[in-house]
Formats: sequence, structure tokens, C-alpha cells
Amino acid sequence: MSIEVIQEELIDEFSMFDDWMQRYEYMIELGKSLPLIDQNLKTDDKLIKGCQSKVWLHSEMRDGKIVYTADSDAIITKGIVAILVRAFSNQKPQAILNAKTDFIDEIGLKEHLSPTRANGLVSMIKQMKLYALAYQTQL
Repeated sequence: MSIEVIQEELIDEFSMFDDWMQRYEYMIELGKSLPLIDQNLKTDDKLIKGCQSKVWLHSEMRDGKIVYTADSDAIITKGIVAILVRAFSNQKPQAILNAKTDFIDEIGLKEHLSPTRANGLVSMIKQMKLYALAYQTQL
């Protein structure tokens, strides 16, 4: 499934909710379903800089596609990273590098996050794209 299709699914899922409390609850549920990062990978070099909460992000190449795993010590932040992992995991590096992130605005995520969480969101996307760039140069 392409990044664009997954992003459309996410937009559709979030549009089912009438208010932001329901969307936050859904985001928390997504965070609970996040494939957990191996405890051995929760190291300082996997921490995303620019996040108020601790967010660990790991990536590896499998069959030419990047697989991300992540975790956070905050439930909302864990939900945010779960959305990004769902959108970008199991994709080729070039697809991740070319991917637009407009779906975040369409969900309304940025405008409903505190400035520090919004900065963290940008940092998460940046780190995912940096991993993709690193893998792309190895191909």
C-alpha cells in the first residue's frame, strides 16, 4: 500500500470523529497498538531531538523497505509517532523522501497540538526522512 493511500485512510479515520477529544482518544488507541521498539534499542542515539517527551525511533531495512519501530513515555506523543510509523513504515526510502505530509494538516493535528508537541511532530518527520536518506544513499 502506498504512503498516499495510508494517509488517505488516516484522514478518513480521523474525519469520523466529531470533536477533538474523540480524536485524542483515537490517537491514544493508535499509540497502544504501536509495534513496540525493542527495549535494547531505547538508547540515547535513538531519541528524537526536539521532542518535549522522550521518543525513541528505530529503523531498519527489510527487503528494500524501511521498517520503523518507536515508543514514547507520553501517551499523546506515542499516538503521534504511531500515526507516522503507520504512514511511513514498510516503504521504500525514495517514497518516504518524496512523501508529502499535508495529511497532518488535513487531520487537523498541528493546530490542535501545543507548540512543543507540534515541534516534536516536525522533529519526528525530519528524523524519519533522515533515516530514509541514509538508506537511499546505500542503495
